[in-house]
Amino acid sequence: MADQPADKKFFENLSGAGKAIGVLTSGGDAQGMNAAVRAVVRMGIYVEAKVYFIYEGYQGMVDGGDNIVEVSWESVSSILQVGGTVIGSARCKEFRTREGRLKAAFNLIQRGITNLCVIGGDGSLTGANLFREEWSGLLEELAQSGKIEEEAVKKYVYLNIVGMVGSIDNDFCGTDMTIGTDSALHRIIEVVDAIMTTAQSHQRTFVLEVMGRHCGYLALVSALACGADWVFIPEYPPEEGWEDQMCVKLSENRARKKRLNIIIVAEGAIDSHNKSITSEKVKDLVVQQLGFDTRVTILGHVQRGGTPSAFDRILASRMGVEAVLALLEATADTPACVVSLSGNQAVRLPLMECVQMTQEVQKAMDERKFCEAVRLRGRSFENNLNTYKLLSHRKPDTELPKTNFNVAVLNVGAPAAGMNAAVRSAVRVGITEGHTMFAVIDGFEGFANGQIKEISWGDVGGWTGQGGSLLGTKRTLPAKYLEKIADQMRTNNINALMVIGGFETCDRIKQSASGTKRRVFIIETMGGYCGYLANMGGLAAGADAAYIFEEKFDIRELQANVEHLTEKMKTSIQRGLVLRNENSNENYTTDFIYQLYSEEGKGVFDCRKNVLGHMQQGGAPSPFDRNFGTKISAKAIQWISKKLRETYRRGKVFANTEDSVCLLGMRRRNLLFQPVVELKDQADFVHRIPKEQWWLKLRPLMKILAKYKTSYDVSDSGQLEHVARHSPKEADTGAI
Repeated sequence: MADQPADKKFFENLSGAGKAIGVLTSGGDAQGMNAAVRAVVRMGIYVEAKVYFIYEGYQGMVDGGDNIVEVSWESVSSILQVGGTVIGSARCKEFRTREGRLKAAFNLIQRGITNLCVIGGDGSLTGANLFREEWSGLLEELAQSGKIEEEAVKKYVYLNIVGMVGSIDNDFCGTDMTIGTDSALHRIIEVVDAIMTTAQSHQRTFVLEVMGRHCGYLALVSALACGADWVFIPEYPPEEGWEDQMCVKLSENRARKKRLNIIIVAEGAIDSHNKSITSEKVKDLVVQQLGFDTRVTILGHVQRGGTPSAFDRILASRMGVEAVLALLEATADTPACVVSLSGNQAVRLPLMECVQMTQEVQKAMDERKFCEAVRLRGRSFENNLNTYKLLSHRKPDTELPKTNFNVAVLNVGAPAAGMNAAVRSAVRVGITEGHTMFAVIDGFEGFANGQIKEISWGDVGGWTGQGGSLLGTKRTLPAKYLEKIADQMRTNNINALMVIGGFETCDRIKQSASGTKRRVFIIETMGGYCGYLANMGGLAAGADAAYIFEEKFDIRELQANVEHLTEKMKTSIQRGLVLRNENSNENYTTDFIYQLYSEEGKGVFDCRKNVLGHMQQGGAPSPFDRNFGTKISAKAIQWISKKLRETYRRGKVFANTEDSVCLLGMRRRNLLFQPVVELKDQADFVHRIPKEQWWLKLRPLMKILAKYKTSYDVSDSGQLEHVARHSPKEADTGAI
């Protein structure tokens, strides 16, 4: 192992020896919970702690016996891709009583468990915090009754609690995303995409009811991701007279030859008087006032089911590892914390601060302070709502500002899912800002050839869910066409240019391997010289190794990986998955690695290889890509509008400063505009990758969870932060 820099903190210095960790899932199940359980178990064992499953949530803790079982590394094999929770979840009335918590404390003490990782919603986490606060009193009571020795009271003097939020509703304040939300959005969007085909065939209106009794996140983001005509959520009820406004909008859309209407209703939707708005009520209204053929689809528990998305697996794995680190570092004075996500960073927040803010949202809604409820939900929720309002309803021409600016949009590089959502957002926000919007066909080459046309609000209807690039895109760089492009910009008087350019398959292969003993799959991913897909795909699929360009490897490492897999085949986990980025090494090709593994693994395991190719670029965009593309594009156009106003003088735009050409992207927790000239020092232009990549810090996680000894920099961990209360004007983090 390489020498460790003195200014960094490494988890190897944190030992779990002599500690026992209990992990339980409580409340409603959510996809990704198993990935979190797996990460807690393997990270706990990795640091030499004992880890216990607590089956059936708090009920299992109260009942004890076979419900609390020590587990091994192999116990969590092949659960990463399984939905729900393999250790069960149950409501427990008894745990709400002191007598029930007394039983739970006794059962934990019997096994020496003083560290609890609780995966659930705000109710489950609140119960855990109460248990922690009562812990010393419970032990004293057990000692007085003779159930435990006085020595045990001194030895197990305090209980550490770390929470992870598993909730498909994304209803917990303090985190951008809860475990299960992204997977639930996948289920909803799959249904919406399917419904859209039948609705277009018959000119129907569909009212879709999604989960969200107290939180409208699923309804709001799915409406944003599919371009729904109307959405009802509890935090932001419609204004008085909404019935007529909605029917007018539906009629206008039909008049513009839109063949379908989609209305999304959260199950907890209310009007401004706190009266329920049901999907049936909305359907009856549309039928009575418009006579449209209208159907209701209630998704129900379909949203909880199915395989967790790659996002949820990675999120849950990161949270599980962070939770164990938090438990190892906890002291008697450390408050119960919850591990959460802010931008692309894992952070720790005081559990009860998050719970209190979550409860304040409901209080604000009960008091009909709906703007306050939206603000308390956080920056991401508020920005989603503002973006939806901006894109869903076109103002009359008389109400639009007129800037006389022409703005063009084009796609460059390889097609990517989400590009069309970004174009739709750019066009509609640009029109709302008062600009005339132009679309460039076939990238820079099309621009040079004059393939440019004005594009209207209605032209981009239905684009959100389309894969590929509807504008067309080519990898051609602008250098050879600069003069022609300049001529076209002058001819069309273009004042600003917006350029949009440049997991489940690994899981299916892993499932195939699960049905086959002693087999290793070697998969080649795309990405050019960037190993993001291979690395994050490996983390999401539970791979044994992932070879990338950014981390050099040699024949010794390949041999070590083969030996590792050979040892693995001696356990009950008799399968393997290896990923290789397409340009990771010019000599150690996919064929070479396949042949090496096949030869060295003879008699122990056999090999299969698969080159995924362009199927990775195909298909409909995910909810994340649709939403992220939509929001980042809206933010870009608003920035362009601001710059145009700032640089407009005497009828011309004078944009010749460095900050007039910027790249918009996420840095840690925020979306930032960075002048392109600054990229010279930060980018490797030969290989077309950044010199520093944030996701490389996650690379050791894949190795740890695959049982390799490695070094893991935890310098960014360990800081307990406070829940941020933002003002309405603060910038959005850009999280989904």
